[in-house]
Amino acid sequence: MRNSNRNTIIIAAITLVAGLLAGWLIFGGGTKEPELQEHINETEQAGETTWTCSMHPQIRQPEPGDCPICGMDLIPLEDGGDNELAPGALNMSETAMKLADVVTAPVSKMKPVKNVRLNGKVQADERLIYSQSSHIAGRIEQLRVNFTGEYIRKGQTIASVYSPELVTAQEELFEAEKIKDAQPELFQAARDKLRNWKLTESQIDEILSSGEIREEFPVTADVSGYVTKKMVNLGDYITKGKTIYEIADLSRVWVMFDVYETDIAWVGNKDSVEFTVQSLPGKVFEGVISFIDPVIDPQTRVAKARVSMKNPDAQLKPGMFTSGIVEAQLGHIDEAIVVPASAVMWTGTRSVVFVKQTTDQGVNFTLREVTLGPSLGDGYIIEEGLEPGEEIAVNGTFSIDAAAQLAGKPSMMNPEGGIRMTGHDHGGGTAMEMAKTPEKAVNISKTTISDVARDELEPLYNSYLELTEALANDNFENASAAGIAMKDALGNVNMGLFKDNAHDIWMDHAANLEKALEHVAHYASIEELRAAYKGISDAMIALTRSFGTPVDTLYVQYCPMADNDKGANWLSKISEIRNPYFGEMMLKCGETHDTIK
Repeated sequence: MRNSNRNTIIIAAITLVAGLLAGWLIFGGGTKEPELQEHINETEQAGETTWTCSMHPQIRQPEPGDCPICGMDLIPLEDGGDNELAPGALNMSETAMKLADVVTAPVSKMKPVKNVRLNGKVQADERLIYSQSSHIAGRIEQLRVNFTGEYIRKGQTIASVYSPELVTAQEELFEAEKIKDAQPELFQAARDKLRNWKLTESQIDEILSSGEIREEFPVTADVSGYVTKKMVNLGDYITKGKTIYEIADLSRVWVMFDVYETDIAWVGNKDSVEFTVQSLPGKVFEGVISFIDPVIDPQTRVAKARVSMKNPDAQLKPGMFTSGIVEAQLGHIDEAIVVPASAVMWTGTRSVVFVKQTTDQGVNFTLREVTLGPSLGDGYIIEEGLEPGEEIAVNGTFSIDAAAQLAGKPSMMNPEGGIRMTGHDHGGGTAMEMAKTPEKAVNISKTTISDVARDELEPLYNSYLELTEALANDNFENASAAGIAMKDALGNVNMGLFKDNAHDIWMDHAANLEKALEHVAHYASIEELRAAYKGISDAMIALTRSFGTPVDTLYVQYCPMADNDKGANWLSKISEIRNPYFGEMMLKCGETHDTIK
């Protein structure tokens, strides 16, 4: 009886499970099908591949192809770059950071040291320049040194002079000799008269012993050195004390460096200077600043710093160009936060950096405004905005900024963030097209100047644009000529047209531009000129952001591979990319970052 009841229970349980399973298959299976299908579609959609450019990671396309900026093949982008980790932060995967060549470094305090770069010239030591004069009035009968640059030694006969006065003095000497026993004082006075003309005792005795009047007398060198100026010609009549030659002793020379007004606080007496000379490649000279001009030249806005150098082999010749570096320290600052210059992006009114944060979900970068202190050449002192221990991007910042613009995150020119843009067109245009369209160009705050003042800058801009085009065409001859014309145009600008605050701003920009153009006439290759072109362009962009442009609309364009992959900008009058840093080798590499009317 008990076994029968147990079997009945087992059969009933099996029947119940079978009924429930049949009901689920009949009534429940179909109700979940749309939800399951939606999950499958989402999975398939999540599996779509996004394609990007290894050099321009802001490019995002749903299918493979060529980069619209540089023409390189697009590569697949790994997932994980769009996870939201923090408001306003831009998320980047490890792959995206590698593609954009992003490098980060922690912020720390250190003793600020600035490498002040100085340009200068070798010149003769003013204390060793002599005027070789004649002590005899008369006519030049012989010139033993006939050209400048010839080396002469002390005591060497350099000229012969015919002097009627000396002829008369010799006649007086012979007459006094006849009565020297009766009037020895008269005889001695006649000898002294000849000695006043720098004749030696032996020369006077020789005249007396010969008994003949000499019509020509030699002029001997008072010092040793090189003839730097020849002041007379054969047959000239000279007066007593007339300079015949200018002689420079080049055993010591001065190297006179230009110290710009903005760098004067960093450079002082007894600072060590390492410098090189273009004509002596591979050789490094060391010296100490012994004197700095107390007055600044009102035209060039520079003071001269003097370095005195021994020059026994005459390697350093007056007129040679030099380039030096002073490692200067700010005495009133013990420690400060210092970041590389490549980490800071400057809009003209704001300075920003990208701060890196790492969480369990990934890496993100946040735009942060900072207050800059003195420039250290290759870095900046940060007054406010960063704390020791924080990590920032020190390379690839423009790539991060471009990606932030595309993602609608806060960026250099749009600190509040904005419309999310993609690498393909959805009606609003790509990021590069937005930059090229004048109506959508970013407004730039300019300092007010008169139209006449702005027109005064037109020759400077025309020469710069010619320089840009010549470099893009790999034409060194035209580029060099344009650079020289640009330097001349800068020197011809009437500074009086810039009033009040505009005058101070112009002087700062002009000083930077003049420094960048200092050696433009002496470059021997297009590579040297392209290296200087970055500084020229940076100065011109800063000038344009301050005063606007006297020519048509200008485009601020950027190449991430210029300046040894650090990136560099330039101004162009056309929106089409024609890269001046690489020319034909990478003519189309670059993008437009800004438009200035």
